[in-house]
Amino acid sequence: MRIVLIGAAGTIGQAADQALAERHQLIRVSRTRGDQQVDIAQPESIRALFEAVAPFDAVVCAAGQAAFGSIADLSDDDFQLGLTSKLMGQVNLVRLGLASISDGGSFTLSSGVLGRNPVPDSCSISMVNAGLDAFTRAAALGMPRGVRINVVSPPWVRETLLALGRDPTPGLSASVVAKAYVDSVEGEMTGERLDPRDYV
Repeated sequence: MRIVLIGAAGTIGQAADQALAERHQLIRVSRTRGDQQVDIAQPESIRALFEAVAPFDAVVCAAGQAAFGSIADLSDDDFQLGLTSKLMGQVNLVRLGLASISDGGSFTLSSGVLGRNPVPDSCSISMVNAGLDAFTRAAALGMPRGVRINVVSPPWVRETLLALGRDPTPGLSASVVAKAYVDSVEGEMTGERLDPRDYV
């Protein structure tokens, strides 16, 4: 398959790259490097990406920004960041990618465990993650030409916790998280939220 991997330079993206590259042709995309560049917060940037790489069989997104902070301290811009980047950025990948994806192709989005299990200061990102989970379920009901859509909901990633100087014990390794992305691409399910903890 010809797969557009967005967020290829990130921790999860690199692990997904390693897991998919042996069997598939990857187009590696990030904001500033890779085979192509995209800013998913900008619809015109997404359109330009898909025009450059079409046709393709799958889109995998491991990208998107959102802000942490207390509800009392988060600004309008903080909330808008998550809505514009992580939520609508991925929604637009699906909307704008449908014209170029192959029949029977697939979209794999990324939400996160905070959509179901919030922690203090996660109100913005929890909202966005839950929105992506709901979007995926609903979008699957109307996808044309046999195109599938799923969302991977990663827990804390061990490598990210280490990079933040935090205890990595509760985290899951990026290589295990990547298994859920592979399953979404190579499997037959649609409208599903995939929890990488099920792949341990």
